[in-house]
Amino acid sequence: MKRVLFVFLFVLMAGAAMAQGCSVCTKTAGELGEKGAKGLNMGIVYLAFIPLGIIGTLGFMWWRSQSHRES
Repeated sequence: MKRVLFVFLFVLMAGAAMAQGCSVCTKTAGELGEKGAKGLNMGIVYLAFIPLGIIGTLGFMWWRSQSHRES
């Protein structure tokens, strides 16, 4: 049950996730204007998906191997 709740909460929060930038990124985004800042933010989020996808895949593979051992 805890796993289902965790996955459900993760999926809900993933849509509202916003990239958090450092002070240099904030200053640069302020100079770019609203459209450029949104593009920079989406770029940061896009780059975050690669390591998160790898970690998620490895976690799923581990979970699947553990669930097959219990059966």
